[in-house]
Amino acid sequence: MPPCVRDRQGSGSFACTPVRASVCWLLVSLKDETTAAAAERAYTEVKNQKFALTFTCVRQKSGGATKMDDIDAMFSHLLGEMDHLSQSLTPGADPPDLDPASIQESTLTIGFTDLNESLNQLEDTDLDALVADLRSKATVQDFSAYQQNSLPDKQSSAAAMTQAPNSDLSELQTKEPQTKAEKIKLALEKLKEAKVRKLIVKVLMGDGSSKTLMVDERQAVREVLSELFEKTHCDRSIDWSLCETNPELQIERCFEDHEGLVEPLSVWTRYSQNKLYFVQRPQKYVMFTDPQLFYMWKKKKTGVKTINEEAKQLLIKENFGGSALIVPDLEGTLHLKEDGKRVWKPRYFVLRASGIYFVPKGKTKSSSDLVCFARFEKVNVYTTHDYKQKYRAPTNFCFVLKHPCIQKESHYVKFLCCEDEHTLSLWVNSIRIAKYGAVLYRSYEAAVKRASTLRTCTSAAHKEAASGRMCPVLHTSPPKNPDVGNYPYEPPPDFIPPPPPGHAEVTPPPPSV
Repeated sequence: MPPCVRDRQGSGSFACTPVRASVCWLLVSLKDETTAAAAERAYTEVKNQKFALTFTCVRQKSGGATKMDDIDAMFSHLLGEMDHLSQSLTPGADPPDLDPASIQESTLTIGFTDLNESLNQLEDTDLDALVADLRSKATVQDFSAYQQNSLPDKQSSAAAMTQAPNSDLSELQTKEPQTKAEKIKLALEKLKEAKVRKLIVKVLMGDGSSKTLMVDERQAVREVLSELFEKTHCDRSIDWSLCETNPELQIERCFEDHEGLVEPLSVWTRYSQNKLYFVQRPQKYVMFTDPQLFYMWKKKKTGVKTINEEAKQLLIKENFGGSALIVPDLEGTLHLKEDGKRVWKPRYFVLRASGIYFVPKGKTKSSSDLVCFARFEKVNVYTTHDYKQKYRAPTNFCFVLKHPCIQKESHYVKFLCCEDEHTLSLWVNSIRIAKYGAVLYRSYEAAVKRASTLRTCTSAAHKEAASGRMCPVLHTSPPKNPDVGNYPYEPPPDFIPPPPPGHAEVTPPPPSV
């Protein structure tokens, strides 16, 4: 038997139940009410309580049987009492004047009789709590003002829903979805902001100093460079770069301006010795300042060096300005390090837009015999340091191809060695062109524009300073101190104190004639 219903007693009366308790409370409250409307309100309340009691009994069945007969008998008895009470009241009596505040209070206290109304209010309450929780960055004054404004709005909306006419109710229903949409939009924006990854990074300078920055995953390297320009007050040359170093592999890579900084730094291990440097690298955009080195490398060096600026711009337009990017047609012999050994063997490599290919031993250089060595989608190119000693490389002009997540030596890391520095620059920067394409050229244009803007502002400031409009002419002699000028001139004393012990005696200069 459910705990809310008990067996009848021998005296014919039944124990106190939620329905009977509610009726007793209503009977006491009806002593001050003498209208049929009050009885009708009590009848509705008992009916609602009966529904709740029935629902509770159905959910709390014991042994598969529910004593619905007892509930029906109890409900019939209570309805009889209510009918007798309503008949005894005078139907013609006028209802007493009630305070609107008490009506509003009773409306809010009793609860919701409409299911849609209750759901809407619950949605508003939960949404308000979510928005309030997401406003963690708001000030205390704004948060308290928000609470003070939201509470009267909810009370007034609840009162309007029970008292206002149908026209006001329809107007509230049209305004309410707009308010919900705004709250949901604000909540989604806060959630999106909370999901953004942020890192606090330490950037080392060339002079040994450092700067600490907070960067998030939405920032590109060019934005971080702009912050460093503001902090260091250095010139905004296109050669400034952010470079990561890996001491374990003795490699280095300069981040591209369009890259995100948080993602590659997030793959560093917890106790990694990797560092981030803010340095100048003249090779950063050499493929645009000297494009003839990459697209005319087969010609004689004397003819390549004498090319004018107009021919350089024509080369850039032909190879980067068209619908398709043209990768430098680079090929040659490189030394390949064998896996797990300090042995380097020469192989003939060819650069294509999709990756690097090599000719196996005993094969020809035809396209059908080429074997893919590495593709550029998942690997980056790194320069090396002192590989002649570390891995017994033929020269120190080596580069590495590896996935950014690999932080230690692995057979997935490819080591290649070039004959000289010029060949190394050709291969490393040509791989960058094949990997990034036209995005690299757009980054170069943005860097040139940034540097030219600074030069324009600097030259204008120098012109204003030279014309005397920006700063006044400096005095050649410092101004006189008025306090010092009031004292009369005194000649130096004739007595010169002796030097301290252990020091040579200083002979005074002879008097001037």
